[in-house]
Amino acid sequence: MRDNLEAVQANCVLRKATVDPAHVVALYEAYVQLKARTDGVREARNASAAAMKGPLDAAQRAALVAEGRALKEQLVALESALDAAEVELQREGQRIPNGTHPSVPAGGEEDFTLLSLVGSPASFPFPARDHVALGEALGLFDFDSGAKASGTRFVYLRGAAALLELALVQWALSRAVAAGFTAYTTPDLVRAAAVEKCGFQPRAQNTQVYSVEGGELCLTGTAEIPLGAIYSDETLTEAQLPLRMAAFGHCFRTEAGAAGASTRGLYRLHQFSKVELFALSTPDQSEAVHQELLAFEAALYTELGLHFRVLDMPAGDLGAPAYRKFDVEAWMPGMARFGEISSASNCTDYQARRLNIRYRPASRPGEAGKPALRHVHTLNATACAVPRMIIAILETHQQEDGSVRIPEALRPFMGGLEFIRKTA
Repeated sequence: MRDNLEAVQANCVLRKATVDPAHVVALYEAYVQLKARTDGVREARNASAAAMKGPLDAAQRAALVAEGRALKEQLVALESALDAAEVELQREGQRIPNGTHPSVPAGGEEDFTLLSLVGSPASFPFPARDHVALGEALGLFDFDSGAKASGTRFVYLRGAAALLELALVQWALSRAVAAGFTAYTTPDLVRAAAVEKCGFQPRAQNTQVYSVEGGELCLTGTAEIPLGAIYSDETLTEAQLPLRMAAFGHCFRTEAGAAGASTRGLYRLHQFSKVELFALSTPDQSEAVHQELLAFEAALYTELGLHFRVLDMPAGDLGAPAYRKFDVEAWMPGMARFGEISSASNCTDYQARRLNIRYRPASRPGEAGKPALRHVHTLNATACAVPRMIIAILETHQQEDGSVRIPEALRPFMGGLEFIRKTA
């Protein structure tokens, strides 16, 4: 950052990041100078202690004792200041976003580039109902009990909706395993340090992360975080990469600041289930792996008969870790709009540096000695965010009699059930 400050500043402006890179560089320079002073005093104290071991007269020994005491007091003060300087440097430095792919469009959320449009929007010879109306008529959702038990934006899924959730999870995981991903279930609680190293800020003022009071644990907002932690502080071989993982996990989000129509029904909940894809790759592989993740997502949603569009998201909409992000938005007929159902992000080495995940490149002909270790690239993608998939399925496959046709791909996971109908 210090050596490329203008480029870092321009990238922060592009990404609408409210952080001052010049201030971070100043904090770094101050930290380096303070560390040098601390190391100097530590060396002087060690030299004084070593001198105490030699032959000394009473006056020399008294002088060294006094010097040692003064150096100790000075060192304690400097180490305390150094710890505080490091905390401030880390806090501000972690707000700096990743670099940005040159193809990423500039601007805010609405300035995306449309990459593809798949399928056709469902049309009905009757007024389309939204998922809330469908779910209530079919007895699928219980928001009242969710509010009684946990508060707003919590829900009980009932009957066929509960089966549909489990069917979606099993379907998405089975497709991922068939595509070469290793299946995982992950912890719902993770250390705050793991959250921070993945680029999220559990202690920020407007955080989306739930923290456990009196401890260092947080409820995870995505399985990306515990998956990233698996290989933290480890060194892989180039032959192991790319490494692909798929995890079922629960997601917990405060949804601070979220309001409006996008919060209706299942669209924005505090807790939901998700199948997440996560990959580690070499820098040379990551763009191809990113396209692979996107193609896998598109194949899933095509299989469910959804109409969707793929967007290259603009710089101002990227989270701090993402170098480039593709969003998939499905047409939701009852809501009469596209709604995000997944995203796929290439985070390059932004998370890997923090998590300390490295690999040893394979030796090349003519190279002398072992190649230097390099940081891997990390990528993530949503295979199935259950509530939004339920929205898209209910609204896309609704029937005139109020029932909902279950996509064929999901029927084996629902005991062969073909339609969701109202039960007595």
